[in-house]
Amino acid sequence: MLVALISDTHGPRRWKGCPPDLARRLKDVDLILHAGDACTADVLDELAAFAPVRAVIGNNDGPDVEAWGATAVFEADLAGVPIAMVHDSGPSKGRPARLRRMFPNAGVVIFGHSHIPWDHTENGQRSINPGSPTDRRRQPHGTMGLLHLETGRVRSVEIVPVLT
Repeated sequence: MLVALISDTHGPRRWKGCPPDLARRLKDVDLILHAGDACTADVLDELAAFAPVRAVIGNNDGPDVEAWGATAVFEADLAGVPIAMVHDSGPSKGRPARLRRMFPNAGVVIFGHSHIPWDHTENGQRSINPGSPTDRRRQPHGTMGLLHLETGRVRSVEIVPVLT
């Protein structure tokens, strides 16, 4: 199973439409997880043209994103791997322990908010922030994540650049 990890698209201010480089990568995915701050349900609708989308609510998301179906927290078993997703994981200091307390049974936790890519494994739990494909802030380029799952395990995680 190939899962696209996206966060902090900030439409329509930053997301003027799916960037072509991101669209190319989304063609082969089975699922898209959006870790919040879509800012408009139109972003989620556009992503849903590529694959099913599950989203969490970010601090900049309005009622239309919640009405679309975004929730405060997302938890699911994907290909036998327990996955959790939340928008804001809090400060980087103490993050792995905090995420373990929040999601004690998750093998992988996806989050957004900082726009800073992160891929860290501690005490058997992997935490991933895919960054933002459209609002790179202090990063050299936009990013997104690709999570490859195989029956009960994470085969690989890639944080990949989204070129504009």
